[in-house]
Amino acid sequence: MSRLMLSLLVAATLTGCASTDPDLRSRPEAMQMARVQDGTLLAVRKVKLDGNQTGLGATVGSVAGGVAGSSVGGSRESVVFATLGAVLGGVIGHAIERSGGRDEALELIVQLRNGERVAIVQSQGDEVFKPGDAVMIITSGRSARVARALPPVAPEAAASAPAAAR
Repeated sequence: MSRLMLSLLVAATLTGCASTDPDLRSRPEAMQMARVQDGTLLAVRKVKLDGNQTGLGATVGSVAGGVAGSSVGGSRESVVFATLGAVLGGVIGHAIERSGGRDEALELIVQLRNGERVAIVQSQGDEVFKPGDAVMIITSGRSARVARALPPVAPEAAASAPAAAR
């Protein structure tokens, strides 16, 4: 029984380690067209993304704390200790899940070419951003991300490129 509790606690802790890396794409994004808008980066600010709150950490912590507390004392005391253990375990499990999923992120303020300003928060990937950078906002469905802009390609250069390169 205690091995099962330990396995559940480890699984709950590892669940909070998932990240939303801007360099990682989900399978549904493959073979989908996305809208690209050019802009200029106005501001960059470091922020933190809060961890996921599935409730699994609190649940596993409560069960583990309840089981551990019930083994303390005699028959009357074990009920009290089981209750206290369940409450304390739930609080600790919730805190572990929440802090385990925290991620460093950036809030990027972009001015589009039409004059509109937009803000996008994304996990910090490999790209380094600074105000004044030319950037692209890539939008697909309800999600958007910011990437450094590619150098412009002259229309005649694109037309003369081999078909395999296009």
